Amino acid sequence: MDGFVPFPPAFTQRYRDKGYWRDQTLAQTFSEVCEQFAERIAVCDAKAEVSYRQLDETATQLALNLLDVGLKPGEIAVLQLGNVLEFVYVYLALQKIGVVPILALQTHRYRELRQFVELSGATATITGDKAKDCDFVEIINRVAAETNSLKTKLVLGDAPEGFISLRELLAKTSSRTVAEIDAIQRGIDPCSPALFLLSGGTTGIPKMIPRSHNDYACNSRLAVKYTGIDEHSVLLDVLPIAHNLPLACPGLQGFMLSGAKVVLHTSTRAEEVFNLIQAFKVTHIHVVPALLIMWMNDPAIDAYDLSSVRVIQSGGQRLQPETRFLTEKILNNCTVQENFGMAEGLLMFVRLDDPIDVRRETVGRPICEDDEVLLLDEEDRPVAVGMPGEFCCRGPYTLRGYFNAPEHNARAFTPEGFYRSGDMMRLLPSGNYVVEGRKKDLINRGGEKISAEEIENLILGLPAVKNVACVAMPDPVLGEKMCAYVILKAGYNLDLETLVAYLQSQEIARFKLPERLEITDAFPLSTFGKVSKKDLVEWVTSKLQQETLSHE
Repeated sequence: MDGFVPFPPAFTQRYRDKGYWRDQTLAQTFSEVCEQFAERIAVCDAKAEVSYRQLDETATQLALNLLDVGLKPGEIAVLQLGNVLEFVYVYLALQKIGVVPILALQTHRYRELRQFVELSGATATITGDKAKDCDFVEIINRVAAETNSLKTKLVLGDAPEGFISLRELLAKTSSRTVAEIDAIQRGIDPCSPALFLLSGGTTGIPKMIPRSHNDYACNSRLAVKYTGIDEHSVLLDVLPIAHNLPLACPGLQGFMLSGAKVVLHTSTRAEEVFNLIQAFKVTHIHVVPALLIMWMNDPAIDAYDLSSVRVIQSGGQRLQPETRFLTEKILNNCTVQENFGMAEGLLMFVRLDDPIDVRRETVGRPICEDDEVLLLDEEDRPVAVGMPGEFCCRGPYTLRGYFNAPEHNARAFTPEGFYRSGDMMRLLPSGNYVVEGRKKDLINRGGEKISAEEIENLILGLPAVKNVACVAMPDPVLGEKMCAYVILKAGYNLDLETLVAYLQSQEIARFKLPERLEITDAFPLSTFGKVSKKDLVEWVTSKLQQETLSHE
């Protein structure tokens, strides 16, 4: 595929020889799983349960029907569905016919969806019809009118003119035969992209992360080893399934590889979650810290039997030891497992049997012995143990380049192929890692990464704005929120409500909106003459502290 950066041949052979890569497509992998565990329940929601056999049969029929409506092997499709059974059917069906999905979030709007289609040349979109604040049918029609590649528009729900109903395709019996799928599978290189995840990036341009069949199956198999999963385990997936953690770390994929059950749900409301845990005897949950804080402080928690929960995996941002302690006190059969990971690849987990200080103070260590890690200083020299450096990595499930982004790749990877994560870390003598902060200009709002540059560029479109700098401000629940520091042109005024309304008119995801506005006459500068965002963070942090004290 043009724009895809493959693993170098020497590494490809090494990963095969060591058994990390099995040279199967994801479709072949999960067809075998569905045959092995045919009568067990694979996925369910609050209304329906689907066995592994039923899942494979439905995905196969859908795959054949997708061929009928014009999708072709090697094409790219934007997949934007939430935590519903249809997501699983579509995900597996696309794998069967060799169509590569871009996993978009339900929070993405016109601006992001158009970028995905333009960057990839996607020929199809598969979306819901409406959300509370937008009409996806209208958005996709605009994207189709403004781009050259998009020709097939599928929608979950009633299909208006120009769209195809996904539910009708799921119910239809195809006249095609499974032999077509078998022929397509024989033509797929397991080292080629199976799907694209999305990176927040620092430039505002979406970075598409190609995950190959070999590396993404490896990703989930390795994650299973350290999360206490067996065929009797039950995962509750409430984080957006288009994210790497709930999909594959071990997520839906890892639980399926184990013959276990996955419960999908579209809401994170505490009582709904507690009810599902009790009803399905959930053993595993993926969370971000903000969600865990909300659940553990909900007064309804004592009204439910949550004793089945064994492991809560926390990722996306650092989990405070106090939150972990509170959770394990309330859910006394549970271990809160800190994760550090990235859609680009490498995962670090604390082990479930690690000493208490490791589990509460670190993000653990890599899950694969062939994960290679460097901590580098500003001049790309390795730092001493105990000193902070930029976390750089390569390995059997870490990408070698973003899709169709050669200029960015030259900056994002070392000459030896190590991915520069932008995270600052410190290695302890025990072999475990501690996160020290970020080098990249990203704001981490409850696990969702926001490019400061993207929002700054949009704000500069306001006539009132002379200059802007967006920075992270601390938040006790979400970890960080965005504060926009603005220098106004002479004679202009601006308030937060006006700023947010303008950004909403640009049709971006809501989680990217600033939640505080500070007007200033000048920005602090570094010794190199650049805006010192470190000083701006200190300014807003100090203001927040003063405001808290004044209200006590």
